[in-house]
Amino acid sequence: MQSHDTATINSINSASDTNQAINNADFDEISKFTKLADEWWDRMGAFKSLHDINPLRLNWIEDRVNDCYGSSLVAKSVVDIGCGGGILAHSMAVRGASVLGIDLGDENLKVAGIHAAKTGIDGLDFRCVAAEELAAEHASGFDVVTCMEMLEHVPDPSAIVQACYDLLKPGGVCVMSTINRNPKSYLFAIIGAEYVLNLVDKGTHDWHKFITPAELDQMAMSVGFQRCDLTGLHYNPITQHYWLSNKNVDVNYMMAFTKPNTQTDTPKHT
Repeated sequence: MQSHDTATINSINSASDTNQAINNADFDEISKFTKLADEWWDRMGAFKSLHDINPLRLNWIEDRVNDCYGSSLVAKSVVDIGCGGGILAHSMAVRGASVLGIDLGDENLKVAGIHAAKTGIDGLDFRCVAAEELAAEHASGFDVVTCMEMLEHVPDPSAIVQACYDLLKPGGVCVMSTINRNPKSYLFAIIGAEYVLNLVDKGTHDWHKFITPAELDQMAMSVGFQRCDLTGLHYNPITQHYWLSNKNVDVNYMMAFTKPNTQTDTPKHT
């Protein structure tokens, strides 16, 4: 794997992508976010909600890393799949991790790289490459894999889950987040978030692409993951306060998995 001494952007020729990776890229979805690339680091802009929830998800990720390794993110190698403008990737690097953020939106990565250079943060690289492609290059190459708010934007989320497993070292931890699919999530994540509260731009999400916890768990188990934790993310529009609770995963949720050290390890679900 390349050095993480400086924040750099490395692009690959699209001709080198595997057919699987190309087929699993929804360029209409990618375009939604690249059109807003200049707003990634505007804390009051289109990605305000991601900035607002970032401390919660960062702490939850680090807690799962500590559960797995008995230590923090410091000196851990991390790949952040679908990193966008680098909000989470940057935060994990600040915590001491060596982070590679990957995305298929070139404009997003340019913004991420510029911000990283301005802040002078070490241990943070960005690369325009599909998760499946990177997994073929760096199998079992990372201590931690994160894939946040991305699975609901690809044609085949199970292929991303497989790539997460392939990228993770045995004994490592993977954290994914997405949105549940039910009438409540349509009301809250589509009607409420996009049309009433304007937390995200209209058309950001397609309810039919939402993924239930049971579906994500099944995808993960089918490739060999063991689920270790699950929590829901909640928002109070009156207080504008976000919080986590494992008692309710009706809308947004995060799920953590470990990759067994040996094939004889058996799944332990919570």
